Amino acid sequence: MVQTIGSAGESLAAGAIFTLPALFMWAAQGEAKTPSFLMITIIAICGGVLGVLFMIPLRTALIVEEHGVLPFPEGQACSEVLLAGEEGGDKSKLVFSGLGIAAVYKFIADGLCLFPSEIDWSIKAYPGSGIGADVLPALVGVGYICGARVSSYLLGGAVLGWFVIMPMLVLIGGDAVMYPATQAFNTLSTWDLWGNFIRYIGAGAVAAGGVLSLIKSLPLIVKTFSKAIKGFGHTSDTTARTERSISLPVAMIGALVVAILLWLIPSVPISLIAALIIVVFGFFFATVSSRMVGLVGSSNNPVSGMAIATLLIATVILKATGNVGIAGMTTAICIGTVICIVAAMAGDTSQDLKTGYIVGATPIYQQYGELIGAVAAGLAIAGVLYLLNAAWSYGSAQLPAPQATLMKMVVEGVMGGNLPWGLVFTGRVYSNCCGDYRNTRTAVRDWSVSADTSVNAYYGGRSHQTLA
Repeated sequence: MVQTIGSAGESLAAGAIFTLPALFMWAAQGEAKTPSFLMITIIAICGGVLGVLFMIPLRTALIVEEHGVLPFPEGQACSEVLLAGEEGGDKSKLVFSGLGIAAVYKFIADGLCLFPSEIDWSIKAYPGSGIGADVLPALVGVGYICGARVSSYLLGGAVLGWFVIMPMLVLIGGDAVMYPATQAFNTLSTWDLWGNFIRYIGAGAVAAGGVLSLIKSLPLIVKTFSKAIKGFGHTSDTTARTERSISLPVAMIGALVVAILLWLIPSVPISLIAALIIVVFGFFFATVSSRMVGLVGSSNNPVSGMAIATLLIATVILKATGNVGIAGMTTAICIGTVICIVAAMAGDTSQDLKTGYIVGATPIYQQYGELIGAVAAGLAIAGVLYLLNAAWSYGSAQLPAPQATLMKMVVEGVMGGNLPWGLVFTGRVYSNCCGDYRNTRTAVRDWSVSADTSVNAYYGGRSHQTLA
């Protein structure tokens, strides 16, 4: 239960930091007001609660029915740690010695800065290409947990982006200038090429991969819903303790209440249309996220990629309905924030429920714990965002906020009519072509994940180069 509640805070924080700094950056430019504590808190809590509630109907389908099929690497790793701590002896010594060694290394590398933990080089003989790595114990652990097969997908995405697409852009583009870049292709650094072009391709790949993933999960979802509806979602006295869960009607009513609150609370700039978008895309990406973490783990969950896909569609809808200008863009970011948190929380909830399933926990208590963690983290996140902005300012060299900057660019590009849609559809073609060539599951696993990895949609900074 402690692990369940604690991990909820990390997931909510990740969803918030990917998007909300965009509002602070607009405020610094004088285009909008600084978001209030109340607005941030409400959005964060509502997103966290929705993520947990949307995952509840999926538990049987993904955790129970596909046990042994979906590996849930972090969920299994957490269960091993819990069992090691329970058994004590050599197993617990190994766990805590690894924790201590990693902490010392991290402190020396990023605390004292005695040597860099991020290294990269551009290859002059092959313009537009580059290679690098984040040399961190945590990422070595992720690679070990996910295994060689999943790690090879990450490597495949990195090779595709940095040794094929980026050099091709330089070769074909030459001295031409293409939005959103402001310089010619042959003058851009590898990071400029990645930031201006590759990330948009990844957004399209994530959207297509998400559709394929939902199609794959649809039969199990329908089966789960039908079972819950037949029993009205109530837990009988004969239900095993390890199968007790929050009922489907309670989860659905709770999600509806949260959506209505987002619409009615004056301090939150979310209209009825925006609330409907949140409900539809929230459940869609909760399903995608829950299945993705089952396949490749929470460490590789394309949360920000899902947020980008949401922003693309939500901003188009808002613009078509007359919600334009800074007010429309603020609403779009708020929608993206809720969806981003929903996806992160759904993925975290599924991993925690998998851990509980392995060690014999009671699902309903874990779900209550997730809700408690979401509320607690939601109450704290506004203060954290304000302190970070006051210390360094979002968008600065010390706090670049790369994901939020991209979200800001996407919304501005759609509203201004100059978003490079060709790049977005290029990413979708990669996923769809592979969906025709391979079966759906393999396509999602091999292509939507690897393409998303290559564009750094999982992590901020340079972690997309990790060859775990």
